[in-house]
Amino acid sequence: MKYSAIVAEDEELLLDNLVRKIQNLDTGFEVAGRAQTGVQAYDLVKQLTPDLVITDIRMPVMDGITLLQKIRENYPLTDFIIISGYSDFEYAKSAIHLQVTEYLLKPVDPEELKAALLKLKTKYELQQSSFRDVFNPAVTRNSPAQIAGVLKDYIVQNYNLEINLNLIANNMNYSSSYLTKIFCTQYGCTPSKYLNSIRMQRAMHYLMYNPELPIRQVGEMVGYQDQGYFSRIFKKHTGMSPFEYREKMA
Repeated sequence: MKYSAIVAEDEELLLDNLVRKIQNLDTGFEVAGRAQTGVQAYDLVKQLTPDLVITDIRMPVMDGITLLQKIRENYPLTDFIIISGYSDFEYAKSAIHLQVTEYLLKPVDPEELKAALLKLKTKYELQQSSFRDVFNPAVTRNSPAQIAGVLKDYIVQNYNLEINLNLIANNMNYSSSYLTKIFCTQYGCTPSKYLNSIRMQRAMHYLMYNPELPIRQVGEMVGYQDQGYFSRIFKKHTGMSPFEYREKMA
């Protein structure tokens, strides 16, 4: 199976070199798109919903950190690898809350890149195996509405886990865009937005009825391992931080 990646780097020669390295490595990843600004990269994510985004931290129009924040908020199932020059490395690592898979220094060492990609490939293979009992070619004998219902039920039951739509779709020999389309037709939103909505509903319940739970633990219970990221998503959804919400509901 092939996994898709978008590569963002403002210097054309470095971009070409990085793409070539990825294509020469036998890791199962293929470059689905390339970009020289953060805005271009974000547009490609919207079009292609890749498994992985590899981005330089410094780019014109929109820098790498801002790019990843936007992707994380709207496409939370995407993985990241950040590349940076030595002087920016600590700045890049300060973005730990973005759950970046790896931070690679320029010039990118092929063996370090290969190790990072194989780490992700192993994760995807384990996830895909876990999805196979529910999502497989036999499921496609159902109507689109029934398939969307199976996905909805899976999200409701497993909202606290990583749910990779690309892998789920691949198990049924579908594209993720088609699976998203039939889900939107049935439920009026993308699977990612539905997942976020379920997570926020459960978080609000825990904050209201379980005051003994630390906010960090609430975030972890609904699928967010980083408290800062959980708090930002919660505030975007409710207009309040988790602490403010708990205080208001007390």
